[in-house]
Amino acid sequence: MVRKYGDSAHAFWQHLEQEHLAIYDLDDPTATQIISGCVTKVRSGDRTHAKYRLERFRDYLIENAGAPGRGPSSLDTSRRARLRREYEAYLHEERGLADSTIYHCIRYYDLFLTYMFGSALGDLDEITPEDVVSFILERRRAGAAPREKTVPSHLRNLFVFLFWSGQTKRNLGRSIPPSRQPKPTAIPRYLPPEDIQRLIEAARVTPNTGRRNYAMLLLLSRLGLRSPEVVAIQLNDIDWRRGEILIRGKRQLHDRMPLTDEVGRAIVDYIQNERRGSDRALFVLSRAPYSRFKNGQIVNLILKNVYDATGIAPPQSYIGSHILRHSLATDLLRKGASLEEIGDVLRHRSQMSTTIYAQHDVEALRGLAQPWPIEGDVR
Repeated sequence: MVRKYGDSAHAFWQHLEQEHLAIYDLDDPTATQIISGCVTKVRSGDRTHAKYRLERFRDYLIENAGAPGRGPSSLDTSRRARLRREYEAYLHEERGLADSTIYHCIRYYDLFLTYMFGSALGDLDEITPEDVVSFILERRRAGAAPREKTVPSHLRNLFVFLFWSGQTKRNLGRSIPPSRQPKPTAIPRYLPPEDIQRLIEAARVTPNTGRRNYAMLLLLSRLGLRSPEVVAIQLNDIDWRRGEILIRGKRQLHDRMPLTDEVGRAIVDYIQNERRGSDRALFVLSRAPYSRFKNGQIVNLILKNVYDATGIAPPQSYIGSHILRHSLATDLLRKGASLEEIGDVLRHRSQMSTTIYAQHDVEALRGLAQPWPIEGDVR
C-alpha cells in the first residue's frame, strides 16, 4: 500500500514536470487536469483508489509545500444529494454510528439508488422487496460483498431511514432477512504470555517510535482494547488522580477502566520523551504535522514489524491486533477468572460474546461430556 502511494506521488510529480509547472501553479483546474491524466494511465480496476491517493498527495502539497488551497466546492442541490446529506445526519445524530460505518452506509445508498434509478432519484415507493433481493444477489455474484451480512445490514439502515423520514410509506427494512451467521466453532487463536512479552519488548526498541509503539501494545495486551479504541484516546481521557482511562468503544459507548501502573508509566514516558505536536489525540504520527491516526491500521503495521523482529510466527495468516485481546482473555481464563469477569474486562455487551473462550478450558469441559454408551461389554 505504501508503495502504491509512492507510485502515485511519483506519477503526479512527473506530470507536473512535463507540463513545466511549479507547485504554486496547482490551482483547482490544473490539479484536476493532472490527476485525471494520471488516472487514465492506471488499470481500470485501480482508478478509484488511484484518484484517492493522488488527491491525498495534493493535500500534502497544500499543507507542507505551499500549493494553493482548494477552492470552495459547489454544493449539489439535487434531490438525491439533499437526501444523501439528510441520511448522513441521521446516521450520525440519531443512530450514533462511527464514521467508518457511516462511510459504508452512504456508499450503499449511492450503489443501490444508482442500481434502481441511474444518476437521478425516482419514486422511492416503487421499490419492492424483489428489487432489494435482486440487488443483493447481483452484489454477491460480482464478489463485491466481502461478508454475507454487509449488504443486507447497510440496506436495512437505508430503508429504516427512508420510512423514518417519511420518504416511503412502508418500511422495506423489515423485508430484508438477517444474514445467516453461524456460531463460531473454532477455538480463538492466541499467543502465550511469554511471546506477548517478547513482542512488546521488541516494539520498545523501534527507532523514533519505540515509546509510542510500546505504550500502544501495552494497552492492547494488558487492558484488552481494540485498535480503533487505542487510536481514539484523547489526552484528557486519562484521569491521573483516579488512575482511570476513558475508552471510546463501539457504537460510541464510553467506559472507564483502571489504568495499571505499567501502562501508565509507559504513557507518561511517551508523552514526556517522544510525543510532539498540538493534536489532542494521545497517539500521533512521528512526523510533522504530528496529527492523529485516521484508523487502527497502524497497530497491525506495528505488530507485523515486531513479528519480523522476534521471529515469532503469527498464529493466523491475517496479522491483526485482536490476537492480543484473545490472548489476554485466554490467559485470564487459565488463571482462574470466570467468563463473567473476562466479559467485564473485554467490555462485552452480551455474555454470548465471551462464551467462545470456554473452549479453552478443556478440564472444565470434560465434566460436561456424556459417557460413551455401553451395551454389555461392547462400546
